[in-house]
Amino acid sequence: MKDEVPNLRDYDQTLRDEAAEPSLEVPQGEPTSKTQIIAIYGKGGIGKSFTLANLSYMMAEMGKRVLLIGCDPKSDTTSLLFGGKACPTIIETSSKKKLAGEEVSIGDVCFKRGGVFAMELGGPEVGRGCGGRGIIHGFELLEKLGFHDWDFDYVLLDFLGDVVCGGFGLPIARDMAQKVILVASNDLQSLYVANNVCSAVEYFRKMGGNVGVAGLVINKDDHSGEAQAFAKAVNIPVLAAIPQDDDLRKKSANYQIVGTHASQWGPMFESLAEAVGIAPPVRPTPLDQDGLLGLFDSKDTGGDYQLVPATATDMRGKYGATTASLEVIYDDA
Repeated sequence: MKDEVPNLRDYDQTLRDEAAEPSLEVPQGEPTSKTQIIAIYGKGGIGKSFTLANLSYMMAEMGKRVLLIGCDPKSDTTSLLFGGKACPTIIETSSKKKLAGEEVSIGDVCFKRGGVFAMELGGPEVGRGCGGRGIIHGFELLEKLGFHDWDFDYVLLDFLGDVVCGGFGLPIARDMAQKVILVASNDLQSLYVANNVCSAVEYFRKMGGNVGVAGLVINKDDHSGEAQAFAKAVNIPVLAAIPQDDDLRKKSANYQIVGTHASQWGPMFESLAEAVGIAPPVRPTPLDQDGLLGLFDSKDTGGDYQLVPATATDMRGKYGATTASLEVIYDDA
């Protein structure tokens, strides 16, 4: 008999069914006492993947056992680590195995290089499911694969910071990580995202949570100082300032690892690795919108603009001609 090939429409329907399911509780197991689970957040494109690939590689060179988990639907966390090669994601692999009636194994989704173990949770294609739901499903599968029995010094989770649906906030909301590290640059949008994450951390601390912010990594630092000012204002340390440098840009674009003792950038990433390991989680003091804008020169942000109220006449536009009043005006007696 001819082997049956999974129908594409069945695959699409499976994704839709999974997206329609209510969010399930993520099992909460206690990590081993020596394992630090760290969630890294930042605006898309700010350099989280670059930072994490090199940080994890350096940690491994320093003798640490490191697991890197990409939780960004773009699935680019491991690309730099693996020389541009995309590894199969947990979401995609799980769906295909399920259709084939098979179970997912470690070797299907976890790969290694230079002592770093890495995997990608992945996410659905546009219009085919919720990315946050995919994150939840991914962690459920990690639990089934024995996540809390694994022996690592560090588990690094790469999360997209400018998506606010529930799955991306799991490490903060459910104490899945001990601490958060922010990656940002000297620009308003990336610091806006970093400030939002600080707000989430503080909110859940008030609700009884335990996750704190360990610090800020400044990427593409041009020495304009806004990111340093932000860190000081929200009361978190700067763990490293990675310079805006053409050599780093080219090597990152070519999927080259620079977080190694063989590179001129090795000492910088070794210092970052040490800082990440010892930095305690602290409660940040997030800024309001005016406070965030105040970090920048108003001529660059438009921060000196004053709100001008609109009127009912403005809203009517060409229909805004004054009509005769029907009110009766009486002469004074």
